[in-house]
Parts: sequence; structure tokens; C-alpha cells
Amino acid sequence: MALFDLPLPQLETYAPAVAEPADFDVFWKSTLDAAAGRDVLVDVRPEPTDLRLVDTWQVSFAGFGGDPVNAWYTRPVGVDTALPAVVEYLGYGRGRGLPHDRLTWPVAGYAHLLMDSRGQGDQYGNGGDTPDPHVAAVGGPGPVTRGIADPAGYYYRRLITDAVRAVAAVRALPGVDPTRVVAAGNSQGGGLALAVAGLVGDLAALISTVPFMCHWQRAIEITDAEPYGDVARYLAVHRGAESAVRNTLSYFDGVTFAKRAMAPAHFGVGLRDTVCPPSTVFAAYNHYGAGNGRPESPQREIHVYPFNGHEGGEAEQVRRQLRWLRALLG
Repeated sequence: MALFDLPLPQLETYAPAVAEPADFDVFWKSTLDAAAGRDVLVDVRPEPTDLRLVDTWQVSFAGFGGDPVNAWYTRPVGVDTALPAVVEYLGYGRGRGLPHDRLTWPVAGYAHLLMDSRGQGDQYGNGGDTPDPHVAAVGGPGPVTRGIADPAGYYYRRLITDAVRAVAAVRALPGVDPTRVVAAGNSQGGGLALAVAGLVGDLAALISTVPFMCHWQRAIEITDAEPYGDVARYLAVHRGAESAVRNTLSYFDGVTFAKRAMAPAHFGVGLRDTVCPPSTVFAAYNHYGAGNGRPESPQREIHVYPFNGHEGGEAEQVRRQLRWLRALLG
């Protein structure tokens, strides 16, 4: 794919006005307050694996509506001290898979909670096992359009609430330093991590690469790639729904979450990414921390890969994340 979005010098200053509902903060406070009224941990039990250097537990925690959300909790063997924890969120269509699927963070010495994505897991990877009891919400077949006509019933209200509750869950687990919790992810996972950074004021850090759900209004106009393209395809059938859909999406925009974030942040972007176009990523990055009410801006950096698409920097980006987080947390 050739370069298709704005030139890099324009991207570096691209900070568009993004529609923000007047009741955005009220909407999310009431949503999260309802979830916080329940005990967060539902079940924690050792998970047998064939791995000798890490231990894994099957964790179930109460997410949106009290629905049980599954996760893998993994940490280095033989470490008794409370560790910083990385809460990792998954890409669109992926489930948590098997306990040995994603080991970078625990092998690097962190406690690691990998959250399953409710109602996903059938597109690639090794599957998921967290159902979404609310799939009857009106909308298209894919998660991105489920309930899209109304913010209260939209799929990402549930998934973002789950993501916030995952932070509370990891803080309640043994062997975790609750003051050093990091939200991390790529693509949909990067968008979820960014939302958590805007909703949880005391994160230690954010790691977000090629994040989805940023600057929705532009994304659905310049790319046909899934998942943004599914919104356009939905509107091609539901021709009178555009106003309602755009209103719904404004409650779930990573740019608006980014404005409220305070944690040090590490971003990555591929300039040939048609899935999450670079201008949408830079819109969130350039607004990051701008509206959090603090006089100083949070520490942030972005790594640009001019010849990469949605894969971003792959292992090179992971190496940069590891070094950045080690320098930040010690």
C-alpha cells in the first residue's frame, strides 16, 4: 500500500476538533459507577500449563453488567515481590487464546493480565471464551456495529467498561503493585488501552500502537478496511441512521479519551496503515493530555514506521516498549 494519508509534517501537527458530547463525562461516570458497585474478582484458580518459567491463573472478573469476563494472569515463577502489572487488550476479532500465546510481558518480569474480548475470538488466533449476553442489541453482525444506533446499547460501552474493570481486577490480585499498572494493546487493544487511560486517572503508563477507535468521523470517510469499513457498509443499508451513528461514535472516540489522560504514553503508527489510518492515530496523540486539567503535559512519545501498515513496527516496536517501560518503572 502506498502512502495515502496526510504527509508526515502535517500529521505531526494534526489536532482536529472532534465532536464531544456535552454529557460525555456524565455518561462514563454513570456507566463505571454502576460497574464499580460489584466485587471485581469472581474466580481465580491455577491454570496447568507446560511452561516452567511462568505461572498462570485462570481469572474471571465482573465486567459490564456484572457479566463474567475471562482473563489469563501470568507472572514469573519464584518471584515473591509485588510486581508492576501490564493489562493487555486484544485486537479486533481475537480472543485470549491459550495461556502461552502472549508471554512477552511476564518473561520481561511483569505481572500480566490478558483480558478476553467479550463476544469476539472467531476471526484469528486461538479463540476466546467470554460470551456477550447483550448481542441482541440492534445493529450489524460485527462487534463494531452492534447497538450502534444508541450509545447506551453500543458494544464498545460494554467492552470499554470491561477494560476499566480489568485494571481493578489486576490490582486485587496477589503479587501486584497497584501503583504500577500499565494499560497496553495494539489496534483494538490500543484503542481500549487509550480509553482506559482517559478513564482511570492513576495509571502508571499507557502503551498504544496503531490504536483503533480514534477520530471515528474521519476514519469512516477515508478507509474501507474492516472494522471502520463495516460502519460505512452498515450506513449503506441503514441510510437514515447516519446522524444517530455519528452521535453514538462520539461517546467512544479515542481522541476524547486521550484529552483526559494523564499517564506517560508510548505510541506507534505505520504510515501505510489503511486499517487505522495514521491521521486518526496522530489526532489522538497530538491531543493526548490536553484536557486533563493539569498545567503540565504528560510524558509521551510516538514511533513512526513510514513503510509499514497495520503491523506497525512489530518486534522492533515491542523492543522499544520494553526499554521505555523499564526506564519509566525501573
